[in-house]
Amino acid sequence: MKERDSYRERVGEHRIPRGIVAEATARTMFTLTRHPPAPELAEFVDYHWVLRWDLRGRPAHEQRVLPNLAVHVTFFPGASGVYGPARDVFSHRLEGRVQGLGVRFRPGCFRAFLGAPVSDIAGRAVPLTAVFGPAATAAAESVRTAAVDAQMVGAIDNLLIAKQAELTPAARQAAEAVESIARDPGITRVAQLCADTGLTTRSVQRLFAEHVGCPPKWAIRIYRLNDAAQRIAAEADPDYAGLAVRLGYSDQSHFIRDFRAVTGQSPAEYARSARAHTERVPDNDRT
Repeated sequence: MKERDSYRERVGEHRIPRGIVAEATARTMFTLTRHPPAPELAEFVDYHWVLRWDLRGRPAHEQRVLPNLAVHVTFFPGASGVYGPARDVFSHRLEGRVQGLGVRFRPGCFRAFLGAPVSDIAGRAVPLTAVFGPAATAAAESVRTAAVDAQMVGAIDNLLIAKQAELTPAARQAAEAVESIARDPGITRVAQLCADTGLTTRSVQRLFAEHVGCPPKWAIRIYRLNDAAQRIAAEADPDYAGLAVRLGYSDQSHFIRDFRAVTGQSPAEYARSARAHTERVPDNDRT
């Protein structure tokens, strides 16, 4: 129980970019439930996420998710794999009736499972069996046929535990560096992260390439711009100049360039898209 409490405290104390685009519409298309991992995996895994949708007799839905730093291991028909830290907006077509599970690993904590620098899989996916062997096929089938969430979570916990991964001191250092960014929105420069961690710029860069899978500058940008996207989607009349200042940008044009690089849209385009989706959702579905 202590380990589960630790999980809740850790997940609750810092920002975790989730980046579901047009959340109001998304809530009418699928259900998403998050579950803590087994105690043996608490150092490695932020949470399991279980997704279900039933769009039989309805149009297919294209769901977009903003990039984040986590490695996700997914078990879905047609979309199973080990997905490295994303560099672009991820889009997936939802149709028919499907259930599946994904594992969100703590940034910095997947190298022990991969056996190689996480930068090797950045921006791409590799087959489950390439990392977890033939047992991954049976685990995916268990997820597909599970009657309840606990059966899915148990099957995947067992698959991960069987790897007997160990978190190295360097991996812990990488995870702590990312959590420094997550805890403190005031970290907007790599130099500030170096001061917080006590590491040189070159050491931080090597650590992130090996264990996180992206440069530290990109990691900081992901957190800042996920924050921006949430605020833009939630506000009726976003103040882009004020938002740029709050996020530590020296000028609005720099903020707009970075926002477009992460989301594929300008802040104004993103706001219009979010409003358009919200206006199409019935009032009783807005929760």
